[in-house]
Amino acid sequence: MLFNSVSFALFLPVTFILYWYFFSKKLIQQNFFLLFASYVFYAWWDYRFLFLLIFSTFLDFYTGSRIETARNKEYKKAWLVFSVFVNLGFLVFFKYYNFFTESFVQLFSTVGLHFDPWVLKIALPIGISFYTFHGMSYVFDIYNGRQKPVKNYIDYSLFVSFFPLLVAGPIERAHHLLPQVQRERKFVNANAIDGLRQILWGLFKKMVVADSCAIIANDIFANSTTAGGSSLFLGAVLFAFQIYGDFSGYSDIALGTAKLFGFELLRNFSYPYFSRDIAEFWRSWHISLSSWFRDYLYFPLGGSRQGKYKAVRNTFIIFLVSGFWHGANWTFLVWGLLHALYFIPLLLTNRNRNHLNKIAPHGPIPNFKELFQMATTFFMVVVAWIFFRAPNVAVAFTYIKRMFSKSLFSMPKGIKIEVLFFIVFMLLLEWHKRDKPHALAFSVHSNKTVRWITYYVVALLIFFFAQQPQTFIYFQF
Repeated sequence: MLFNSVSFALFLPVTFILYWYFFSKKLIQQNFFLLFASYVFYAWWDYRFLFLLIFSTFLDFYTGSRIETARNKEYKKAWLVFSVFVNLGFLVFFKYYNFFTESFVQLFSTVGLHFDPWVLKIALPIGISFYTFHGMSYVFDIYNGRQKPVKNYIDYSLFVSFFPLLVAGPIERAHHLLPQVQRERKFVNANAIDGLRQILWGLFKKMVVADSCAIIANDIFANSTTAGGSSLFLGAVLFAFQIYGDFSGYSDIALGTAKLFGFELLRNFSYPYFSRDIAEFWRSWHISLSSWFRDYLYFPLGGSRQGKYKAVRNTFIIFLVSGFWHGANWTFLVWGLLHALYFIPLLLTNRNRNHLNKIAPHGPIPNFKELFQMATTFFMVVVAWIFFRAPNVAVAFTYIKRMFSKSLFSMPKGIKIEVLFFIVFMLLLEWHKRDKPHALAFSVHSNKTVRWITYYVVALLIFFFAQQPQTFIYFQF
């Protein structure tokens, strides 16, 4: 069930009304109903994979309790390893089996050996990368003494399966979401209104910005061998805004929807294209995944506390793993490697934490230095997105080579003024609200006329310019 579909437009209000009017009396009713609604939401895509979600949930619930009650550290570690092995086993089987098989075939073919392996012809279970990481963080936290196991299976199941975050995050932590699951929620009008605002903004970014950019970007990437350099650069820039509008739009809808039911989810984006360097970009882009790898991979490997060599090594590891998490293709590994190469100079010169403050705190517009830093960072990110978007590494390198030809300075073909308007409108509104959680986060003290004009403009843009409902890019991860 897509957030931008008619089915979700019916599902959400019905679920909201039933939840607050018929199941709000007791906590157990609230949680049971939301869990049921979440399973319906997931099964709407393919009910056959619902068993995998339920199995993964039970696995981590059970192993978490066994880790807590284990009589010594060796037994605790054994249960942890078992949980991680099974979780990653399912992930590798469904997501990476064909990738590894085809890679081995190509490797052996270089020495003259040919064989036909068994290739899976099965759909990737939607959301498996996200709910697997939800459960693994819970088990890790119990093992490290940061979390007590949950006694109520319904509570834990809702933590893993809560429908706004189920298929594309944000990747929640037990210490943040579980306490909200375990206490009774009361309807708060202000939170619900803010949730509706955030849903509206997310729909605009997805249905107007992302899907409009996709039409042009898809055409350019499909014809990259004949397009000129300026058109290829345009395609890369539009894909950058497509994936941002698509994924951050999803996250806005997810966070806004959660607010309707009394939950506050982790923020996943903080205006990443206003970043002044790559380190700031990664503190602002897919925040829940970046912080997950930081806490459960980078820090356990030693982080930056054991000298520059290990800091560099650990940085390469988390960026490569992050790239591989996104998909079974060498392009994602190159994308991760490229970001690691961007990041290393900042790490070696101790400049990776230079920009922790809000950009342009001095006024409404950035100064020349900030503007140059943002443009440079954005350009680096755009080049990396080419590998993310291309079907294979060879196509990506050819795309970049042709992009930097003499035709880069010609007039691009296929550009549409209305698409540029959508992007500029989004950027201006987000720049104005860069110190707020989302672009429509108006305070009660703001000008009422300005507020309502903004709401109506966004709603009218969706009504007149929304494209046909398209799936979200991160559903494939």
